[in-house]
Amino acid sequence: MQDLTEGSIPRHLVKLSAPIAIGMVFQTLYFLVDLYFVGQLGDVAIAGLGTAGNLQFLIMAITQILGVGTMALIAQASGRKDRADANLIFNQSLGLAAVGAAATLSLGYGLARRYMATLGADAAIVEAGVTYLRWFLPALGLQFALISMGSALRGTGIVNPTIVVQISTVLLNAILSPIMIAGWMTGRPLGLMGAGLSTSISLAVAVAMMLVYFVHLERYVVFDVRMLRPRADPWKRILAVGLPPGGEFALIFIYMGIIYWTIRGFGPEAQAGFGVGSRVMQAIFLPAMAIAFATAPVAGQNMGAGRYDRVRATFRTSVVALSSIMLVLTLFCQWRPDLLVAGFTEDPAVVAAGAEYLRITSWNFLATGIIFTNSSLFQAMGNTVPALLASATRLATFGVPAVWLTTYSGFELWNLWYLSVVTVALQAGASWWMLTKEFGRRLGSAPAVEPAPQGT
Repeated sequence: MQDLTEGSIPRHLVKLSAPIAIGMVFQTLYFLVDLYFVGQLGDVAIAGLGTAGNLQFLIMAITQILGVGTMALIAQASGRKDRADANLIFNQSLGLAAVGAAATLSLGYGLARRYMATLGADAAIVEAGVTYLRWFLPALGLQFALISMGSALRGTGIVNPTIVVQISTVLLNAILSPIMIAGWMTGRPLGLMGAGLSTSISLAVAVAMMLVYFVHLERYVVFDVRMLRPRADPWKRILAVGLPPGGEFALIFIYMGIIYWTIRGFGPEAQAGFGVGSRVMQAIFLPAMAIAFATAPVAGQNMGAGRYDRVRATFRTSVVALSSIMLVLTLFCQWRPDLLVAGFTEDPAVVAAGAEYLRITSWNFLATGIIFTNSSLFQAMGNTVPALLASATRLATFGVPAVWLTTYSGFELWNLWYLSVVTVALQAGASWWMLTKEFGRRLGSAPAVEPAPQGT
């Protein structure tokens, strides 16, 4: 375990966020490598991949329940130096992971075609998406075990093993993708089937590597057969903290679904452009997300230790760093967003649609950075409901106007993107206000603590 309740807070954030960023870069390469080779198959394949890939936001919502609940509770237990509770939460988290994986596979295979038929612009895109999902669903199921183990380590302040696993398996995926998608060396291209299969194989290797680490090397949180039997109290604790963040990602799934539904009348080029643009955005957000991921365990351990002064200091450091990164990203997307899209497709219409999306939505990057920071602090304090409520304001202010725009004769894609900018700003404002209230309620009457060491 890494003690984050002493020492320089900026140093802790850098020490945790640097390897997290590296790992997230490689994790994102899963999708970018697939996107590059699928891009060679044409607009229909890109649109099918993007539309089907939106399902990942729903799975991320469910894994967030598990991941955030596990990380926050283990971070607080580590701050209290309560190893027994940390181990209980870890083993109960693994049980929840098994349930989540089983549900994902059974429901995914049963509803894949109905899901694609709802969002696909035409029959060809529907078939492309179904083909991809059939082979990608095992990867989604495996995410649960990976998230459970990785979140447990992050709660104890340890991130390097997870990063090594991510890098290793992404490199494997980078090798498998051209072989399976384009048929390199084999002469038998599998197209979208190969894209899903290569990712599923890579995730299976990742889970195997993490299991080996926990069995042979990990000493603070360990497998304990006696603690694997489902227990109501730890499940309730994990779900109480994790459900709201899971709800946030579920709202993102709905939000993305609304976008795909509203723009399907513009054809495969529009859906492909949005698909590429949104994935590029996820990629360029990685540095900011890494800091946010590091913020939660640092603030969480200090919350558990009663070091409320350091919780506030972590927030200040994080929000300044995230805002600075987001400002740089905004300036770049205002300058040449087409450069970020053109690497994945040669179709001018798709490049134009993706570039327009990035140019306009980049105006909400600063607000998004604030949202990331606030969400991490809510997780650290063990009350994630306000973050969910803030996300709900975005969906409420975006969904109804977006559907209304489809009835407007002069509806253009840029109308939708500017609507998104306004609603993200409203979400950031609501989140900031609720965090201020939570600070006053949870930290305002903080007990006396020893002065923080210099440099914090």
